Amino acid sequence: MRKVDPEKHAAKRRLILDAAIACFARKGFHGTSTAEICAEAGMSPGNLFHYFPTKHTIIAAIVEEERQETAEIFRKLGEAEDLFAALLGFMDTVLELAGDPIYSSLALEIAAEAMRDERIGTLAAANDAELQGALAALLRGAASRNQIDRTVDAAGAARWIAAIIDGIFSRVAVDPGFKPKDEGAMLRLLLTRFLRPQG
Repeated sequence: MRKVDPEKHAAKRRLILDAAIACFARKGFHGTSTAEICAEAGMSPGNLFHYFPTKHTIIAAIVEEERQETAEIFRKLGEAEDLFAALLGFMDTVLELAGDPIYSSLALEIAAEAMRDERIGTLAAANDAELQGALAALLRGAASRNQIDRTVDAAGAARWIAAIIDGIFSRVAVDPGFKPKDEGAMLRLLLTRFLRPQG
């Protein structure tokens, strides 16, 4: 039995996911065929199905990858001295991603698919719960250091910050004049007035 080279396996898997992301951003999940993903990746269907037996498993892998990346981001944010500044930096990253046509299209595709497919919906809901939990933990840490208002309900604030993130991507989809990279100052002002001690 031939041994699998982990690095080659991971590289081929990455190639497929990148190809799928490019295709999904252009034509959506349902508008993209596996043949198009194969063409984008430069491989045969048999090769692709060795790594991902269905298009659904590719979508699920993308959602899972997003969860892992977000968890790693928050792990690093939690090491910051100023957790409120770390939160603002994270929101700057959100604006940057929302300004990326491929990322923003994919984010909206995932949100739409979560409404259509119960399995993807379950994964997306778990991602959202983890994001809110990570945000709440960051806010609790910031409150304990007097970097934000100590009376702020961390879980409630995290829910609204998650809603703002969702809204940023939705705004990009419906408002051609909305340029995320130009909105950083206003977003920082909103969060500062919302979370910093008053008076």
